[in-house]
Order: sequence, then C-alpha cells, then structure tokens
Amino acid sequence: MSNKRLVIGDVHGHYEALCSLFNHIAPLSEDQVYFLGDLIDRGPESSQVVEFVMKNDYHCILGNHEIMLLDALGNGKLNHQAFQSWLQNGGNATVMSYGHKMPSAEHIDWMKSLPFFFDLGDYWLVHAGVDPRLNITQQSPDQFCWIRSEFHSSEKPYFQDKTIIIGHTITFTFNGLKPGQIAKGEGWLGIDTGVYHHEQGWLSALDLNTNTVYQVDSFGKNFRSLPLSEVTHNVNTRKLFARRQKVLF
Repeated sequence: MSNKRLVIGDVHGHYEALCSLFNHIAPLSEDQVYFLGDLIDRGPESSQVVEFVMKNDYHCILGNHEIMLLDALGNGKLNHQAFQSWLQNGGNATVMSYGHKMPSAEHIDWMKSLPFFFDLGDYWLVHAGVDPRLNITQQSPDQFCWIRSEFHSSEKPYFQDKTIIIGHTITFTFNGLKPGQIAKGEGWLGIDTGVYHHEQGWLSALDLNTNTVYQVDSFGKNFRSLPLSEVTHNVNTRKLFARRQKVLF
C-alpha cells in the first residue's frame, strides 16, 4: 500500500506539537488518519486541537477526558460534581483554551457523535483497552475508555486476527520503558508517549501500513521517524508500572 494509515496518540491540547507532527508527515487527502481520543485537557490549546480534527474530518474515538467533559456538560446543563472532577483532571486548561468559557455547542455535539472504537480488520483501535474476561458485546464505556491493569496484564491476545492499538496509559510509566518507546503487550500496542509531560513527553503517530513511528516533542521542535521495531519494548505483565504514581493520567 502506498497510502498511509496514521494512528495518533493522545494529544492533550498540544496543538503546536500536533501541527509540527503533521507538517513533517504531510498526510495526503487519500491517507487515513485516526485519533485515539484525549484530544483535550492538560495542554494549553485543546479548543484548537478539536477544531483541527473536526475541520479536517479525521477519524477520532472517545477518550476518558472527552467522557469527563461530556459528563460535566453534555446533557445541556452543568453537572457540578462532574465539572469539578473534570477541572481537577486537566479540564481547567481546556476551559482556558476556549477563552475562559465552556466548550462550544458545536464541539460538544461533535464529541457526542464519536465512537468508542474502530475495527480496521487487521487492527482494532480503542482508547484504553478491553476487559479480557468479557466479549465485545459485554464491554462498556468504562472498559473502552478507562481500563488499565486488567487489560495490560492479559497473557494472551484478545483477538487472534488483529492487533489492538491503544493510548490512555503513558508508555514510560510501564516498568522498563523509556520516554518515546512504544509499549507492546500480548496482542496490543500502546502509543501514548506522554506529550503533556514536558520533561519526557513525545507525541506519536504510527503508520500501520509501513510500521513507521513518527514523533515530535512536547514543544514541536524535535522530530524523528523510526521503524516500529526500533522503538517497541515488551511490557512485563508481572511488574507493570514503575513511575505510574508520578504521572497524571
């Protein structure tokens, strides 16, 4: 295949890094582009990221940070408890990006329309993962958008004929992984390389057709392109996390 199938990890409001990544990759109109959710929160320009994905009609799935926003604002009135929880988990930066106002109705309605996963045949895209004990019809938004250890520690692939691609959990929080590395588990790859973590973060895109990883740092200044095999590190299912407690999710 000559066209690209690009999967983008969690952007978290880092519009400058996203623009830099796309300027280097230069996707064409016939290329397929997929975002794994968590477009918003933590970084300074969430509204610009959402507008960019919307206006280019790129594919996107729901992440847990979009879920938090919709729990707070998605029913047409403010849920005060959910709103406070969202603000404390990065939503304050999103509100600031909208000029200290609530996200626009257009953006909220767009988020409501997003699916929880994409089945590409050979790959299956979801924000957080799946519960390995349940079949697909039994999974809920909690599993798709929030699950961690139960999925990461599974000792056999969930699908026999496709690889799951996830974001949600920053890869360098897994034991033994370094900043920028792609996490590899049993039947899955994790590509959230923690763009909002300014000391160690990268924004990553994976081309599924060429197994190429494109990465730019949090400030959009340093770019690199590497074979997937060079940046992939196996996850130790018996000792999953080394620095999890030090990183906000």
